[in-house]
Amino acid sequence: MLARLRPFVIALVLLGAAVLVWFAFGWYGPADLDEETSFVVKQGSSLTSVAGQLEDERIISSADGFLLRAKLLGSGDPVQAGEFALQPDWSPADILDHLQHGQPVQRFVTIPEGMPSVLVAERLAATPLLEGEVSAPPEGSVLPGTYAYERGEPRSAVIERMQAAMGQFLDEAWANRAADTVAKSPAEAVTLASIVEKETGVARERRMVAGLYSNRVRQGMLLQADPTIIYPITRGKPLGRRIRQSEIAAVNGYNTYTMVGLPTGPITNPGRESILAVLDPADTDAVFMVADGTGGHAFATTLEEHNRNVEKWFALRRERGEM
Repeated sequence: MLARLRPFVIALVLLGAAVLVWFAFGWYGPADLDEETSFVVKQGSSLTSVAGQLEDERIISSADGFLLRAKLLGSGDPVQAGEFALQPDWSPADILDHLQHGQPVQRFVTIPEGMPSVLVAERLAATPLLEGEVSAPPEGSVLPGTYAYERGEPRSAVIERMQAAMGQFLDEAWANRAADTVAKSPAEAVTLASIVEKETGVARERRMVAGLYSNRVRQGMLLQADPTIIYPITRGKPLGRRIRQSEIAAVNGYNTYTMVGLPTGPITNPGRESILAVLDPADTDAVFMVADGTGGHAFATTLEEHNRNVEKWFALRRERGEM
């Protein structure tokens, strides 16, 4: 009797072993990927919906088989939302582990120092794989820098992160401001910093330029910053021509040639260094500056000295054929 049962038992054992091998291979063997594949998990997706999506996109052969194996052999952790890069040599087990614990694909968008808000909105509108429309944020509310974003993320969410970064940085910088800053509030600091940002692209000059404009504010002098003339005309975009006399004489909330004190608001989104320069300006008596031909400026404390610097600048421009 036992001799007659032995082949049957052996057959059952072999069949069971084959089933186990098949079951394991379906989990640890290769998935149906021939190349790196982008896979997007939407916010709030369940393991069941992800399994169906994997089958629909022909990454796995069976959603039911994937779910069964995942429940028996995989982790019970939830899947993450985001975009994931799945590799061609991965198994279903590797795929689930990556969706649960891996790093979603991140892309980056950079907002340069001094980029006005209208151009920030245009840059985000042109950034691929973001979703939704976005309007220009309030001027000065965005902290320039490089920001990560994920496929399908709303553009408005990226703006909110940029604004949160500005708020956090400004709170910290304001708390550590020097006693001689002329800014009476964080908002005034951003406004003055936006002028400093537009007036010099030379890092070593920022505190000096901030000191100069701080002196003008204290003395009740006109700031006479050319970028404040341009802002109401273009909202910070390049003017593309010389400023007209009528524009210099224009009376509005920004033109610091026809008003004393700070403009009504920022004229761009200033970077960290310009804000810090305004909150800790250089100790200087300078109230005048003019380009020096090297990309920087010549500073002066008297009008006579300033006029000599202007003549040097004009002479240099004549040598270059610019006048």
